[in-house]
Amino acid sequence: MAGVTTLKRRITSVKNTRQITKAMELVSASKMRHAQEYAINSRPFKEQARLLIGQLSSVSDAKLDDLFANRPVKNELLVVVCSDQGLAGAYNSNVLKKFIEIIKQNKADKINTDVISIGRYAGKFVAKHKGLNHHSAYPMLGDHPSPQAIAPMIEVITSHYLQKKIDRVKVVYTQFISSIRQEVVSVALIPYLIDPDDKKTETRELSPLEVAIFEPSVEEIIESVGIRLIEVQLWQALLEAGASEQSMRMMAMKNASDNAGDIIEDLTLALNTARQAAITQEIAEIVGGAEAVKS
Repeated sequence: MAGVTTLKRRITSVKNTRQITKAMELVSASKMRHAQEYAINSRPFKEQARLLIGQLSSVSDAKLDDLFANRPVKNELLVVVCSDQGLAGAYNSNVLKKFIEIIKQNKADKINTDVISIGRYAGKFVAKHKGLNHHSAYPMLGDHPSPQAIAPMIEVITSHYLQKKIDRVKVVYTQFISSIRQEVVSVALIPYLIDPDDKKTETRELSPLEVAIFEPSVEEIIESVGIRLIEVQLWQALLEAGASEQSMRMMAMKNASDNAGDIIEDLTLALNTARQAAITQEIAEIVGGAEAVKS
């Protein structure tokens, strides 16, 4: 058993660690509330943008536009969203696990994969992975990224798609569901595909645009609005990822604080046992000495 001095040092060290993790938990909780508000409040806007893309996709003239063209996939661009910092539980590892699954499936389907990484962890992981074209790397844009901050990414993505260097764009990120539940998803960004199971984009709801009169022309509307609608989808993905990161970091720090408390209890028990053993030993030595003097 460790000595009393050693146990005291360990208890002090664990208490200091618990103070740090508790502080990080409180900071993450505060950031999570703000990030959660941003993500939830912007969802209606994102859903309306998604619905508008679906409506434009149903128009015959729009189907001729390159942004809505659904061509055979030979080259795919993956936008992977991770964090710049660790200590967020399995946040980064879950995203990278999903990313690897997509890469393996692309190899099986003989699809070349290009990658745009967002977040330091994603950039480091992709850089070490051989056989991938790491197109560009960006830092995570904070808990509330502005649309202007993602404009360079959108320009790169759309230009490569319009130049037919890539045939499909997907975003891999963590969707925020609740403070205790997050889910890694892979969402098609370009071209937009209508989900037949999505009731919000049923054909009967999209048909009125087929006979609508557009002012100006459909081509001009798509040129000015199409890229912005795609930008909204990526922007919302970053908001969801930011809220998920802070939520998972808060839970990880809470678990660390709880574990530190358990360790402190165990060490305190061991300290008390060591103290009792030392006291018993001292009493035995005193009694033994007294008996020796008497004899």
